[in-house]
Amino acid sequence: FIADALGVVARAHGMANIAKSTGLGRESLYKALSAEGNPEFATVLAVCRALGLRVAVEAAHEPA
Repeated sequence: FIADALGVVARAHGMANIAKSTGLGRESLYKALSAEGNPEFATVLAVCRALGLRVAVEAAHEPA
């Protein structure tokens, strides 16, 4: 779902611009960020950076 949502945002910002910013091909980004896509994590991170987003991981609770 995350990749598909990123695809929606990337299309709204202009996929050609995102492709240029990431150095990835426009067509491959369309495929990777579709509902059926399965992008590499590096691609997701690159698109997030191009959109000015940051990915963070946070523990749900304190370790025992």
